[in-house]
Amino acid sequence: MTDIIKVKTGSKYEEMGSYSRLVAVDNWIHVSNTAGRHPQTKEISDDLIEQTHQVFANIEAALAAVDASLADVVCSRVFIQNPADVAQVMGVVGEKFRGIDPASTVTCPPLGSTVYKVELEVTAYRGAGRANVTRINLGQ
Repeated sequence: MTDIIKVKTGSKYEEMGSYSRLVAVDNWIHVSNTAGRHPQTKEISDDLIEQTHQVFANIEAALAAVDASLADVVCSRVFIQNPADVAQVMGVVGEKFRGIDPASTVTCPPLGSTVYKVELEVTAYRGAGRANVTRINLGQ
């Protein structure tokens, strides 16, 4: 029998849209597109870097709820409202994913509100951070 865990964070948008922040199907973990709103204060910083760090804090908390971490992320999708912000956001993304190196897509679509400067969605596989990894560099 397949085990499914659904994690909600109490966001009014999760209730309004009938979705979960995270759905784990056995070891596969899907984290919904996540903004940088602080879960307790419900505030969202105007600062791009603070917002990006809060996005990661929110994702890390959701992953921890199912005994996973950023090290288990195998794919990320980064949504940046303003194309001029790509380098700054990707600097933070690079810090967080250094050595993890998930597959990634970066795009600059309009987001659900102009207060959101960046959002991330990730897919993880529980235990991937402990797996044997072979790295192949086609650029050499």
